[in-house]
Amino acid sequence: MDAAIDKPLDRVSHVRPESRVSVPGHVVYRELPLQTVVLNLQTGRYHGLNPSYGRMLSVLAEGRTVAAAARAVADRYGEPRARIEHDLCELCSRLLERGIVRILGSHGE
Repeated sequence: MDAAIDKPLDRVSHVRPESRVSVPGHVVYRELPLQTVVLNLQTGRYHGLNPSYGRMLSVLAEGRTVAAAARAVADRYGEPRARIEHDLCELCSRLLERGIVRILGSHGE
């Protein structure tokens, strides 16, 4: 498993709250009690996400913006929305680098 997803980014995230993120068809994931296992079928690499990050991925997979996903996750866990939004932007940047998510363009690409 790729534990690097939990490491801090060394650069500024280019994922913004208004970004719409999707999970491409070549990525499959399953939520388990202690983690979410994510497999990129194009690379053959799998990654483990903690339960909170796994929940974030599931909400993003519904086609919401990062801001809308942050509201849903913050409501579920009773955490400050701004903190969740920041965490989601960083998570999306890490997942984007690994080909696990993609940023949709203004035309829903």
